[in-house]
Amino acid sequence: MVKSKGLLSEYLKNGAIGALALVGVGSRLVPGTSQNGPILTTAVALAANSRPADSTGIKVLDALSTRTVAALGAFETAVRPLSHPKALQTAFRSYFAYTSAHPAQVTKPFLYFVDYGLPSTQPRGYVFDMRNLRIVEGPFTVAHGRGSSTTQYGVPTRFSNASGSAMTSLGLYLAQGLYQFTGHTGGSAYNSVGLRLQGVTPGYNDNARARGVVAHGAPYVTSTRAGRSEGCPAMEQQRAQRVLPELANGGMVFLFSPNSALIAH
Repeated sequence: MVKSKGLLSEYLKNGAIGALALVGVGSRLVPGTSQNGPILTTAVALAANSRPADSTGIKVLDALSTRTVAALGAFETAVRPLSHPKALQTAFRSYFAYTSAHPAQVTKPFLYFVDYGLPSTQPRGYVFDMRNLRIVEGPFTVAHGRGSSTTQYGVPTRFSNASGSAMTSLGLYLAQGLYQFTGHTGGSAYNSVGLRLQGVTPGYNDNARARGVVAHGAPYVTSTRAGRSEGCPAMEQQRAQRVLPELANGGMVFLFSPNSALIAH
């Protein structure tokens, strides 16, 4: 019994069981609720894929699952609406897996997340501080590639990693250096800050550097709607000046869509 109490204290320290307990209690406080909420459902699913039970019979969450559950507990109720129940889980698990495998590359705790399952007239971008589990920026409007939708405004439905497609590429990116970006819209040139992106999701976005897919500011993105880019997750120009330097050289970007293959990957 003493050994079990010691293990439970460790779980409470790392937040895994604490997150599960809080969600469990919260779900019972909502009148008429008989099913698990999205965070608890996610936590149970993650636990099912965790390490085997130890000698006490208590199942141990691996570090990746623990960090993902903690991030979901911090952000899931604040980030609404989402196009898919696994939108944040997919992004966070990918982020923590990459940071664990490549700690020397991810030197900043910021994650720029875009839910492309939402229309371009709806704020769908956020910047998260994944160390302190807080929203740094957002929600805000973000452009998608002109090849990803047939109309100027709406939900993108086509995604590609191919050069010349003018489509958005989904998945996880490593933020690299800043540069002076020059774009064109309405027959006129404009300048903004640009952030180079290295796609690190094989088959989905690992051609991003060759395609010239970057994060940048654009005059066709306003607070209420976003026009279409050449595949770049463009944001308002003033926001880009403020946000992109924080992400540069060590932050990460995740572009999500309710794509079953991406979620499974």
